[in-house]
Amino acid sequence: MDSAYNVAGIDVHKKMVAVVVADAHARELTFTCRRFGTTVGELRQLRAWLQEQGVQEATMESTAQYWKPVWMALEGACRLHLAQARSNRGPRGRKTDSRDAKRLVSRLLSGDLVLSFVPDAEQRGWRTLTRTKHQLTRDRVRLQSQLESLLEECQIKLSSLVSDLLGVSGRRILRALADGETDPARLAALGDRRLHASPAALQDALSGSMPPLHRQLLTLALARLELIETQMDTMDQLIATALTAHQAAITHLAELPGIGVEAAQQIIAEIGPTAAAFPSAGQLASWGGVCPGRQESAGESHSNRSAKGNRTLRWLLTQLARAAVRKEGTHLQRVFRRLSARMNHNKAIWAIAHRLCRLIWKVLHEEVRYVEHGAAPTPLLLKRRRQRLVSQLRHLGYQVTLTPVASTVA
Repeated sequence: MDSAYNVAGIDVHKKMVAVVVADAHARELTFTCRRFGTTVGELRQLRAWLQEQGVQEATMESTAQYWKPVWMALEGACRLHLAQARSNRGPRGRKTDSRDAKRLVSRLLSGDLVLSFVPDAEQRGWRTLTRTKHQLTRDRVRLQSQLESLLEECQIKLSSLVSDLLGVSGRRILRALADGETDPARLAALGDRRLHASPAALQDALSGSMPPLHRQLLTLALARLELIETQMDTMDQLIATALTAHQAAITHLAELPGIGVEAAQQIIAEIGPTAAAFPSAGQLASWGGVCPGRQESAGESHSNRSAKGNRTLRWLLTQLARAAVRKEGTHLQRVFRRLSARMNHNKAIWAIAHRLCRLIWKVLHEEVRYVEHGAAPTPLLLKRRRQRLVSQLRHLGYQVTLTPVASTVA
């Protein structure tokens, strides 16, 4: 008989964890159950108990953020798995903590759990930095919207004439308003002469009145804006320091159309500097949620809707795809224009996001450089274009004979 191979299932809650241990090689699973708290001391006891039981694998549910302290306490003691909570659902009305933990073990051994990718501690630190920076960026955008709403309440139409409300001219005018300036002519004089708006139009847009209460709110908003931008600069420095060793990978990613240095840092934080966790580009696209799904029953496909995937990477790839198709002369732009002729805009962007994801995997995993061939059509593209044009002409009833004009084709 094979030696024991003990597996643990951990049902995680905010204040306690329910743990069961069973021998995976036994004909019938027999569970040993225990409960522990989630303080540092209790989690140390949990680690020691699992080691006493000879546990070699352990699985837990991704319950909000409460699984993270348990994971960090057990990291290195045994092989850990993080299961998506939906894949461990039990029958309704028969749910207990111990049953959930036992079900985790049973479904792990049968391969029915959907497991999440959890990077190592260093990469988790990168994720924390880049996601915090992204959240600060969203806070800045939200604050800009609040400022615009505040000005509209005061009948000040500055955002209608200034392309960037938080640009140099906009900030000078906002600070003057916060300091109590009410003369439209003096406020308009603070605008840069390169503004497209005329002085008269700018003066008319600033003719509204700002009550004392709104002026105080504007002062607080500007102070919050300075704090957010200071923290964003600090985060940029921390991210650059943390990813110094992977500068080459960041540079190679930044060569892809639509991707800048900041986006490259976010990508590496999400999937790693070599994308080692994903054996193929298709698996990365599936994990990121940028490929078609498959819902099949009785031999028929009922839905090709893609899975949710990693929300951060999915959002990032969509934004990068929109930037890539706006870059003139690139291959991705040519593909987008071809796809847009037979599908709607969002689906075409989704297809570009999928292609971009595969390119990212190839650049990182195979350590190759991206070479743009979009400006000049390749022989294969010319051949396909000729075939397409000939097919269209024949479909219209023409008899087509191709005669090369020159011996070489550009």
